[in-house]
Amino acid sequence: MDLQLKNKVIIVTGGAKGIGEGIVQVLASEGAIPVIVGRNAEDNQKVVDDLAAKGLESFQVAAELTRPEECQNAVAAVILEYGRIDGLVNNAGVNDGVGLETGDYHGFMASLHKNLVHYYLMAHHALPALKVSKGSIVNISSKTADTGQGGTSAYAASNGGRNALTREWAVELLKYGIRVNAVIVAECWTPLYERWIETLPDPAEKLQSITANIPLENRMTTAEEIANMTAFLLSARSSHTTGQLIYVDGGYVHLDRALANS
Repeated sequence: MDLQLKNKVIIVTGGAKGIGEGIVQVLASEGAIPVIVGRNAEDNQKVVDDLAAKGLESFQVAAELTRPEECQNAVAAVILEYGRIDGLVNNAGVNDGVGLETGDYHGFMASLHKNLVHYYLMAHHALPALKVSKGSIVNISSKTADTGQGGTSAYAASNGGRNALTREWAVELLKYGIRVNAVIVAECWTPLYERWIETLPDPAEKLQSITANIPLENRMTTAEEIANMTAFLLSARSSHTTGQLIYVDGGYVHLDRALANS
């Protein structure tokens, strides 16, 4: 299926690693021009160079998204380079373990800035260009808003906010023809996830216990699977889909956990 994304300029925050990089790779393969916005220019450029070696165009802007002015500057840099924005993927964030019992005000607020506030700021600053292009927004979110996790109040709250903003923006932007959706991630295999697993006493046993509870094929979701859904939601092929929270999780959140023992 041709997703009709050729030459579409699409910002992907946190696009240098993990799920974000997966999204960038899929968008570029579809002929889009992904723009990586992330704090480390060297990491960003590695992905740009990798795509260039394959004959694919991309661009990068170094920005620390916890700083409001850098969100604004990043959007301005994309407009300066391309003159338009056709899509925005809010993806950057980290499950930083700021809990209720162990956290504090400063850690909680810092986590909201790492995980939620820049979603708003990037959309706010990109909106004038998205109105012109009738573009699309996809927010990457997490199961923690639905299931909880324990010890990660700020991240769970941020993801609840991401989901709520998805629905709110879908309503507010109807009049502009801008669609807004979210892709909800549960257990997705990324380098960051792998590093976390390796810190545990028995990584293989822990991984097996996790995948046993993923109903479809008892395996982790891949970054490419998240990316494929994201690309579809950005494309004209999903032209009547807005305000949706779409779970790409092998049934992890909604299917009966008893399936793991069946």
